[in-house]
Amino acid sequence: MAKIYTDKDASLDPLKGKTIAVLGYGIQGRAQALNLRDSGLRVIVGVRKGKSWDLAEQEGFDVFDVGEAVKRADVVMVLLPDMEQPKVWREQIEPNLRGGSVVDFAHGFNIHFGLIKPPPNVDVVMVAPKGPGRLVRDEFLAGRGVPALVAVHQNYSGRAMEYALAIAKGIGATRAGVIETTFREETETDLIGEQNVLVGGLLELLRKGFEVMVELGYQPEVAYFEAINEAKLIMDLIWQRGFYGMLTGVSETARYGGLTVGPKVIDDSVKQRMKEAAARVRDGSFAKEWVEEYSRGAPNLKRMLEEVKGHPAEKVGEQIRRLMFGS
Repeated sequence: MAKIYTDKDASLDPLKGKTIAVLGYGIQGRAQALNLRDSGLRVIVGVRKGKSWDLAEQEGFDVFDVGEAVKRADVVMVLLPDMEQPKVWREQIEPNLRGGSVVDFAHGFNIHFGLIKPPPNVDVVMVAPKGPGRLVRDEFLAGRGVPALVAVHQNYSGRAMEYALAIAKGIGATRAGVIETTFREETETDLIGEQNVLVGGLLELLRKGFEVMVELGYQPEVAYFEAINEAKLIMDLIWQRGFYGMLTGVSETARYGGLTVGPKVIDDSVKQRMKEAAARVRDGSFAKEWVEEYSRGAPNLKRMLEEVKGHPAEKVGEQIRRLMFGS
C-alpha cells in the first residue's frame, strides 16, 4: 500500500531561513516559484537572459544566471527541460553547489539513467507534481493543490524526506496528497504511461479511429466529432467518476457496444506490445535512443511532428475548433 502524506504530515520549517533557487522559469518553474514565495519562503530564480529572465524580474524575483543562483542557494530546484539538464549541471550547477545543499528534481530521468551524478555531500530529492504548471498554480490560488510524488535518492543530511515534504507543502501538493515513491518508479512509470497511453497510445487510437471512419466513406467532420472531439467528454467522466461512473453516464447502447467490442480492438496483443515498450524503458534502451536523437538535433522528432501537423484529422480539427471556439 502506498504511503501518502498530507498537510498534517509536512512542515515548512525545514525551509524557513533558507534560500531556494528555482532553476528555470518556464511553466513548471514559474508556478512552483510563485507558490513557494506565496507560502512565505525565500525564493530566487536562476535562468538565462531572455524572456523568462524578464518575466521573473517583472514578477518581483531576484534573478541571476544559473551558476550565481546556485552559489546563493541552500536548496536548488532543477526545473529545466530534461535534455538540457546534464549540460547545465556539468557547467553551471555542480561547480557552484555547496556541500549540505538540497537538490530537488521534478522528474527522475537524469538521475535514474545516470546522466547526472550528484556529489555525495548533498541531499537529492524529487517532488513531481502530477499536473502541468498552470494547474499547479491555479489550484494553489484556489486553496487546493495538485497531487505529487516524492522520493529521496540521496539522504546526506538524514532529513532529506523532511525537505522533500516541505517543498511539496510549499507548492500546495500536500493539500491534495503526495505519494512516496522512488526515482526509478517515478521515471519508468512516467515514460511507460506517456508512451503506451497518455501521448502515444491515445494519439494513435484517436487517429486510427478517425481514419477508419473516413476510409468507410463517412464525412471527415462527423468522424472527427465521433472519434476525437467526444473523447474529452468521456475522459472527463472517467476523471470525475471512474470507469464504472463513466459507463453509468453514457447510454445503455454505448455501454454494451463499448464493453463487448472494446476488448476485441484493444486486445491482449496490444497489451503484449505495451509490455515490450515498457521493457525498453526499464532496460534503458529508450533513454539511450532519446539522448542520441536529441544530440543530433532531434530530426526524427521534427519529422514526426510535421506528419502529425499534416494529418487530415488535424486539418479538420482546426475547422471544428474555429466553429466551436472562434479561433
